[in-house]
Amino acid sequence: MHPLAALDLARQRGLDLVEVAPNSVPPVCRLLDYGRFRYEQTKRERDSRKTQKVITIKEVRLFPKIDDNDLKTKTNSAKRFIEAGDKVKLTLRFRGREVVHPEIGQGILNQVIESLGDSAVVEQAPKMEGRSMTAMLSPRKETSRPRRAAADGVEASTRGEA
Repeated sequence: MHPLAALDLARQRGLDLVEVAPNSVPPVCRLLDYGRFRYEQTKRERDSRKTQKVITIKEVRLFPKIDDNDLKTKTNSAKRFIEAGDKVKLTLRFRGREVVHPEIGQGILNQVIESLGDSAVVEQAPKMEGRSMTAMLSPRKETSRPRRAAADGVEASTRGEA
């Protein structure tokens, strides 16, 4: 259809002539109410933003000379972050001459990873970056928030029967 004829048809119907695919040959146009089109488009974008999951990375800092109880506390906080569905970055910082013994840091990070066990997946294995050694952990699919909510629903239904 000729562009002028399309414009006349749009005016007769009280609509707008909107170019949908300008790069195609020939260009594709549609007759529609442009204000309503923009409103629906922004509404779809808003809805898609609501369904997006924001991934947060929590950092747990460790040192090579950490005591056992402090290590347990740090491990428990990392476990809490993973159960909440967040990724955890384990950072072991070397000070002074500690950098000469990276195997000590490797052992501590491996100990934390083993204690987190089946609740976390190692996304990035421990590696040296300057004076620090880092490892990235992410929650397993089945241990994130939705499963915990489902488990709470089962407990609630059993309480109602008693």
